[in-house]
Amino acid sequence: MYRLIRPLLFAFPPERAHRYTFALLDVIGSIPGVVALLGGRKPSNKATLELMGLTFPGPVGLAAGMDKDAKHVHAFSRIGFGFIEIGTLTPLPQPGNPAPRLFRLPADRALINRMGFNNGGVQAAMERLRNRPKGMILGGNIGKNKETPNEHALDDYVKCFESLHPVVDYFVVNVSSPNTPGLRSLQDKGPLLAILKALVMRDAAKEPHRPILLKIAPDLNNEQLDDIVTVVKESGIAGVVATNTTTSREGLMTPAGDVEAMGPGGLSGAPVRQRSTEVVRYLRDRLPKPVVIIGVGGIDSAQAAMEKIEAGADLVQVYTGLIYEGPALLTRINKAFVQWKDPK
Repeated sequence: MYRLIRPLLFAFPPERAHRYTFALLDVIGSIPGVVALLGGRKPSNKATLELMGLTFPGPVGLAAGMDKDAKHVHAFSRIGFGFIEIGTLTPLPQPGNPAPRLFRLPADRALINRMGFNNGGVQAAMERLRNRPKGMILGGNIGKNKETPNEHALDDYVKCFESLHPVVDYFVVNVSSPNTPGLRSLQDKGPLLAILKALVMRDAAKEPHRPILLKIAPDLNNEQLDDIVTVVKESGIAGVVATNTTTSREGLMTPAGDVEAMGPGGLSGAPVRQRSTEVVRYLRDRLPKPVVIIGVGGIDSAQAAMEKIEAGADLVQVYTGLIYEGPALLTRINKAFVQWKDPK
């Protein structure tokens, strides 16, 4: 049914289509049986995983960026997700970059975005999450405000961490978005280790503990990935989310002139699939379990999801694939995962 609706949604500018989709999900998500018509189903009990001291109802999560302000977590919890990651949230509200800032590349099954951490601020999201879906694992993706200089970035991450700690189950530190000027320089070993160690120390003084993960870019070279491995080990964080969007435009089927006209931003979707899987495999070879790896990038089919898991990911997340495939994508991945987990 989603494939019948998608052409109508794609007739609108992407950001407006997202708002319409959210409104539709909020309405139909509460009507028994309607979600199933769109292909969405809750994961079976056989899809449950135990990771980081948490019980995940299924292996497929909603990637950060879709529900930045935690306004639609109840609707998303009904369509087949095993976990939902909100954000990226910043201490203060900020409008993000000027529109248009989200673009479709249908020929590539991809998106380009330069949203710029648009969100209503961490306090507003925290208040919404006091009424969170029961039984759903929620992650909080945190970042810094655009106007905060990098030398004070830690203050912003701490503010978000303290505000969300009572209402989320895990954290993701986002230093890899290409849409906040200078942010990716925080992936350098020194500043990154300082941020992560500070958050780990704060969490150690709290109960219950919240696992902390790091989200990295797909554009890091092997030397930089080796630094990430060292940072994970030295900081004691729980894992890595691999990967964010890419600044690369290589190998696209969309005409180069059209892509250039869209301007800068992070590319997501099918073109990122191979590189993000390579990063997952590289990290898993150097970060044995129980370090958790969440694979993200180009997951628009069960095959693409299982590719990440077979490369070493414990969990996967979707964003662009959901836009192109709808809730049935989650059902297909959950089914494939159960078959892989228990081939009998």
